[in-house]
This record gives sequence, structure tokens and C-alpha cells, in this order.
Amino acid sequence: MPLISSFYGILIYLYSELNVKHNKPHIHAKYNEFELVISLDGEILAGEDSFPVKQRKLVEAWVALHPDELLASWIAWNEDGEKIKIKGLE
Repeated sequence: MPLISSFYGILIYLYSELNVKHNKPHIHAKYNEFELVISLDGEILAGEDSFPVKQRKLVEAWVALHPDELLASWIAWNEDGEKIKIKGLE
């Protein structure tokens, strides 16, 4: 699971789905002990109730700013194992 971005203490990861499809394309955001799973189109798939609201809004904004880069990173990782980093929020 490569780290593709980080900002304000939030770490953004992709998990490999080679040969196993369990969700639509998504990222995992980690902040301290909390984890949020959000699809590349912004739908929260898991963790909404426990992930801190301020950090959730930052992740949602970041996803909205980088749709093309996220999709390219998702495809590269899941098809070729290539990690593509994406700039965080500033």
C-alpha cells in the first residue's frame, strides 16, 4: 500500500486490488488512529462516523481537486504496481 500523499498529518494510501475487486476505485486516508475510505468520486465508503470532521473535509477537498491524478495513480498502481505521488494541500 503506497503512500501517495500527505498533508496536515493526514496520510493518503492506495491498496492493491490485483486479482481482487472489493470496492470501486478509492483511497484510504489515515489520521492518527482514524481511517477513512473514500472513492475517487468523493463517496465515503467507510469511517465517516469516526474520522474527525475537520480532517474529513480536508480529504474531501483534496479528492475534489485531484480527480484525474487520482484515477491515473489508481490505474498505475493496480495494473502495473507503479506508485504515482500526488501533491497535498498547502
